[in-house]
Amino acid sequence: MTVWTSLKPSADAFASRHIGPREAEIVAMLSALDVGSEAELLDQIVPSTIRSERPMGIGSGWSEVEVLARLRELAGRNTVMTSLIGQGYYGTVLPGVIQRNILENPAWYTAYTPYQPEISQGRLEALLNFQTLVCELTGLDIANASLLDEATAAAEAMALAKRVAKSKSDVFFVDADTHPQTLSVLKTRAEPFGFRIVVGDPATDLDPSAVFGGLFSYPGSSGAIRDPRAAIKALHAAGAIAVMAADPLALTVLAAPGDLGADIAVGSMQRFGVPMGFGGPHAAYMAVRDAYKRSMPGRLVGVSIDASGQPAYRLALQTREQHIRREKATSNICTAQVLLAVIASMYAVYHGPEGLVAIAKRVAGLTAALSAGLRSLGVHVDTECVFDTFTVRVAPEEAETIHARAVAAGMNFRRAGTGVIGLSLDETTTPEVVEAVWRCFDPECPVGALAAAANGCPELSAAVPPELRREKPFLSQEVFNTHRSETDMLRYLRQLSDKDLALDRSMIPLGSCTMKLNATVEMMPITWPGFCDLHPFAPASQTQGYAELFRDLEGWLCAISGYDAVSLQPNSGAQGEYAGLLAIRGWQRARGQTQRDVCLIPASAHGTNPASAQMAGMKVVVVRCDASGNVDMEDLKAKVAQHADTLAAIMITYPSTHGVFEENVRDICALVHEAGGQVYLDGANMNAQVGLSQPGKYGADVSHFNLHKTFCIPHGGGGPGMGPIGVRAHLSPFLPGRPEEGEALAVSAAPFGSASILPISWAYIRLMGDAGLARATTLALLNANYIATRLSGAYPILYRGVNGRVAHECIVDLRPIKETSGVTVDDIAKRLVDFGFHAPTVSFPVAGTFMIEPTESEGKRELDRFCAAMLAIREEIRQIEEGRIAVQDAPLRHAPHTARDLASEWERVYSRSEGCFPPGVDPATKYWPAVGRIDNAHGDRNLICSCPEPSFYE
Repeated sequence: MTVWTSLKPSADAFASRHIGPREAEIVAMLSALDVGSEAELLDQIVPSTIRSERPMGIGSGWSEVEVLARLRELAGRNTVMTSLIGQGYYGTVLPGVIQRNILENPAWYTAYTPYQPEISQGRLEALLNFQTLVCELTGLDIANASLLDEATAAAEAMALAKRVAKSKSDVFFVDADTHPQTLSVLKTRAEPFGFRIVVGDPATDLDPSAVFGGLFSYPGSSGAIRDPRAAIKALHAAGAIAVMAADPLALTVLAAPGDLGADIAVGSMQRFGVPMGFGGPHAAYMAVRDAYKRSMPGRLVGVSIDASGQPAYRLALQTREQHIRREKATSNICTAQVLLAVIASMYAVYHGPEGLVAIAKRVAGLTAALSAGLRSLGVHVDTECVFDTFTVRVAPEEAETIHARAVAAGMNFRRAGTGVIGLSLDETTTPEVVEAVWRCFDPECPVGALAAAANGCPELSAAVPPELRREKPFLSQEVFNTHRSETDMLRYLRQLSDKDLALDRSMIPLGSCTMKLNATVEMMPITWPGFCDLHPFAPASQTQGYAELFRDLEGWLCAISGYDAVSLQPNSGAQGEYAGLLAIRGWQRARGQTQRDVCLIPASAHGTNPASAQMAGMKVVVVRCDASGNVDMEDLKAKVAQHADTLAAIMITYPSTHGVFEENVRDICALVHEAGGQVYLDGANMNAQVGLSQPGKYGADVSHFNLHKTFCIPHGGGGPGMGPIGVRAHLSPFLPGRPEEGEALAVSAAPFGSASILPISWAYIRLMGDAGLARATTLALLNANYIATRLSGAYPILYRGVNGRVAHECIVDLRPIKETSGVTVDDIAKRLVDFGFHAPTVSFPVAGTFMIEPTESEGKRELDRFCAAMLAIREEIRQIEEGRIAVQDAPLRHAPHTARDLASEWERVYSRSEGCFPPGVDPATKYWPAVGRIDNAHGDRNLICSCPEPSFYE
């Protein structure tokens, strides 16, 4: 049928740049599918019972010029001030060579999570540098490859402490001098687990025998530096775990947490070159003692060897990942802030240990000067031992006058309590800023005399306790002592990016991890000062541009999804799941239904679903899927009946993880609602729905939206991500609150999550408009069905809808091939590298399969090149099946082939050309992986997760 979605954007609209296939290619693909039009294809794929028949109300797509002009206007309505608020967010200087060659470089920001390590050696090396940096600063044995933010890292540390502590207590102690947003997230995370948070002064309020762990802030939120050794020793004697939240720049001059006895250290690497960005994205860190490495959440980069014995990097201990452990997972972490961790690590590579110490000493020296000057003015300074932050106490009415003077002078101070003002200095602070602060307290003060006196303040004044100063050297590894000139740094970054395969080289056909165009015009605004240089807790009067952008984006997401309200706070898809389930939990409890704690989850669900449910205090009950990949309705009815009185929710993915639009989704929703439950619809596959169907209109109560999938925020090698949630009206009172105000329901550290990347999704939606968004979805469905049709003669397509069509992705079944030839799914994944392709999603949701999603951004030529590669691989498999070559001797088993293979002695039964230049590969443009197939078992047996000694490479 002909509906509004068949309307096409004009040929010169942005949508024609975002969408890959040209009109002639579309006609050819439709012909290959034996359908006469896009509308006819949609009728075969999307159930009529859920179709939307009218525009979403976003309007026409704008031009790139119009969008950039509007975003400049919005950025201009944000007032960029000199921020002295602190509270975990600081001004920093992102070196231009890093900004241009990482943050603004698609070779880095379009890369995928390094699950295929042979084509990810560059970003894996950068992440190993990050882990090494964290271990060196914290004095602990092992660090992961970044977490989301400091607050959620602290929450992960609390959960880790409970798992490994000998104490049987359910109480966790938190230093009262902890950032308010961290405390908010800790309270949110603790409640479903049944933990009780006790807040107090470690010196007087900590009872080590009554807790399973304690968190100490170092320095504290007030800036105070306290020695935690006695409290940590007491915790250990009671079988409890010590966690320290530590500032990484301070750790360049302060004693390392590990040396003070800490078991776990967490914090934010934001001030290592990553702009504040009104809250994110930033890389958080976690480091632990060796004894706890197998309990640590998140990703871990390790060193192994490849098939030729060469050193190679990979993700280590992958069996811990939530997508494997599911409801037994100890965390639902999926996104890591990889791009930001890379930036932070390169900041350290560029400055080196001496540069980092120089920055820290300069900050400490200016802080000492500022404090001394205020004391000489008669201002009461609360904190004695400080690095970069202190608080002062004045009369309440005087405080308001001081804040007003500060704003008039272009500065923001922290409101730390009635009459209490917090001042935090950073890398961007100048002597002129210090003088301006003095004038805010006394406009008539003798600035010249104060400045002359301040010149006598040492870089590390007596305010930094001598017994807590760092004595041990750090970052002695070669990588942190080599790249000082911009020339050297530029070449190092280029060397790393050349090792990787990202979206700027070829299609990344990953199912359920939509890898589409991240247009340049969408990316440009994120580095504008009006978006990237705002503190997340700046006054609302200074952030009106962001407020309007948020209102637009929330409204558009509601229009697209059919929901009534949106929260932008969750800074990953898994965080969105968690927030959505907490909203359901809060609604059920508000109705007196506290017994409702069962969450039904289909067997095909992504692993974050059961992990999130478990974290939200729910019991996971698995629902079977039928032979067609749909939810088994009879099993669902039985499970609903069995748990009718305790049913809280069902989590479904739509279209399903099996790649089909289930016809009975409305029936599923109605069945759960009748039993008193709520429907959580995982938004991972919204790329198949935008403009065609609206979850909020066909029965779902809450969904998260992967802005890093459907709405064009790039994956960045595994993060940043954003997972806002949409809810129906009855759940809106239970959306996350403002963490800086100490509200209990906060899932991330900043009120609007990773705000600085939201302009990307704003730009995409505004550029595409109603017609462009719907057309993109249509072409995503067409591209997937075209691939399924082309490959179906060589490989079985595991699941199809009632009309024989797939949705936006298809699952290719490779299990029969293993039975007839011995060729594994990994053999085919690695052989695709020789053709210049990233493998599709391997063995999810069904072991021994590929899940392929081409997206709407790939044209027919690239789709055909991928299909040709898959068909050529099928012919290589056929040679094995026919006995012409043994599987152990075949190119498939030796893939991927490297330039080292090409140049070394050749004793294989196939030719160099067959191995290195398979059909369709142009030698002039061939991608060469840096290493051959990696030995995963060796890497786990010999766990090395920081930069090895030089002898390792010999």
